[in-house]
Amino acid sequence: MRTQLFKHIYYRLPITLRLLVTVFLIMMLFGTVIHIVEPKEFPTVFDGVWWAFVTGATVGYGDYVPLTVHGRIIGILLILSGGGLLTFYIATLSTSTFKQKNDLSRGKVTYKGKNHIVIVGWNERARKLVDLIISKNKFAEIVLIDSTLRHLSYDHTPFHFISGEASVDETLLKANIDAAKFVLITADTSKTEKISDRHTVLTTVAIRGNNTAVYLLAEVLTNQVENTKRAGATSIVQPNDLISSLLYQELFSTEKFSPVEMIDTLLKNQQIQRQKLPANLEGLSFGKVAYRYFNNHQVLLGVKRNNVWEINPETDTELQSGDILGVLSARDE
Repeated sequence: MRTQLFKHIYYRLPITLRLLVTVFLIMMLFGTVIHIVEPKEFPTVFDGVWWAFVTGATVGYGDYVPLTVHGRIIGILLILSGGGLLTFYIATLSTSTFKQKNDLSRGKVTYKGKNHIVIVGWNERARKLVDLIISKNKFAEIVLIDSTLRHLSYDHTPFHFISGEASVDETLLKANIDAAKFVLITADTSKTEKISDRHTVLTTVAIRGNNTAVYLLAEVLTNQVENTKRAGATSIVQPNDLISSLLYQELFSTEKFSPVEMIDTLLKNQQIQRQKLPANLEGLSFGKVAYRYFNNHQVLLGVKRNNVWEINPETDTELQSGDILGVLSARDE
């Protein structure tokens, strides 16, 4: 029964650990035997084990040497078996390390961390987003899921790569999606906008099925906003609408002023927060509340009421219970 239990555990160990256990057992065996055969030369079992490791590794310090015929025969057997086993262990360890690194670059290794950011889809927007995240927090844990990439150098990328379709549970399990903190689904620019949005909806359903609490941000290109919300997206970004608005601002601005440049700088260095109106500010005018936020080094942008944002309302607009405030503040606050 004990033998079966040992075999059950032993043969399920990783090969490198299994070899290490085998090396230790063989060295213990030879160390014990040489201590029994030549107790004067090897006063303790540890002395015998030390000799076994030194001899098996072909180092040969010469501090312990067998003098009898039986002892030397044991030494020969140790060199033939233990030396080859140690060499094989080192070679296997090197091969395992290379394979692990290769599997990481090919997106085959499961991510085991928690509270990480999952980005679905690799494109220029995703690359710049990763650079921005790392510039603000170099310890951020990011997992990239992409089905188009076949190889991504692990040494030169600040994230963990998973190869596969994000709409497949097997891929999501590799990304440890149930322990993720944020998920971003980017639009697939290699497909048409309609097909890309259908894929986004399908991916949203799959992710929400594996993690009901994660904050899920989806990028939608067409009129699939409501379907994406029903699929489980927490928030939705419509880049086409956003870019159109920025282009309009840029086209009709004065020559000496670039709204796009200003907005880009603002979004990189400031943070727009949504805050529920504090009870002690209910009934006050927008102007008075904005002044209070200004004294706290924050800018009150607008108010959301009945699911509609009103940016820069009249200063005498009375704020009510349930209002959501849009506040601009520095990222380090």
